[in-house]
Amino acid sequence: MTDTTAIITEKRGQAFWITINRPEKRNALNGDVIAGITKGYRDAHDDKDVRVIVLTGAGDKAFCAGADLQNSGAAFAMDHSKPNVDYADLLRLSQNATKPAIARVGGVCMAGGMGLLCMTDMAVAADHVVFGLPEVKVGVFPMQVLSLLQTIAPPRLVNEWALTGEPFDAKAAQAAGLLNYVVPAAELDAKVDWLIGRIVDKSPTAIRRGKYAMRAIASMSFDESIAYTESQIALLAMTEDAKEGLKAFSEKRKPVWTGK
Repeated sequence: MTDTTAIITEKRGQAFWITINRPEKRNALNGDVIAGITKGYRDAHDDKDVRVIVLTGAGDKAFCAGADLQNSGAAFAMDHSKPNVDYADLLRLSQNATKPAIARVGGVCMAGGMGLLCMTDMAVAADHVVFGLPEVKVGVFPMQVLSLLQTIAPPRLVNEWALTGEPFDAKAAQAAGLLNYVVPAAELDAKVDWLIGRIVDKSPTAIRRGKYAMRAIASMSFDESIAYTESQIALLAMTEDAKEGLKAFSEKRKPVWTGK
């Protein structure tokens, strides 16, 4: 376990947990949080035993309430000599990741926290959680969040959330495609563990190359996509995991994945 105050990272079996550890600030984002999540993603990818990342917030009040506005000057401060913003770089990193990530949402998820939610592949939330994009209430807009949110939720809903800044509940979030599962708070950890279990027994090679391919075809036309994917399945079929999977199927046994 690594504890850098703002972020706690911990391996639990084959899952790598990244926990925002600022419950007294509703797990608000600051430089240390963004740097800690970034490092967690990189550490998870460097560890060959890790099969899935879980991103969550400490306590039961908040997953992440967005930027820390206690010092608004710091929250909105920008180094205009730099073309990239650290939060944007984190979202970039997440989209190029080749290990799946699950958001465990146990409390309020607002503003920049919505970006963290959207950067994961799957999400499970407690049924009391409230979501929202309240940036317009403080004179800004969820600019970077929209880069991911608009690919997940229906445009009319994204328009309403971003332009009104009003909150919505977990049921609405699930209906919009932001969440895979909504469960009572007492069942949240069990549901996350269940979902982890459905990932870690599958081929890490297939998942790695599959995530890479999904990212690659996202902006392709159908003709480009089908040409790319037919070549990718041919390459995947030559991997050790693919050969083991077919052999295990024919022998009616569980496959032993090597991740190669």
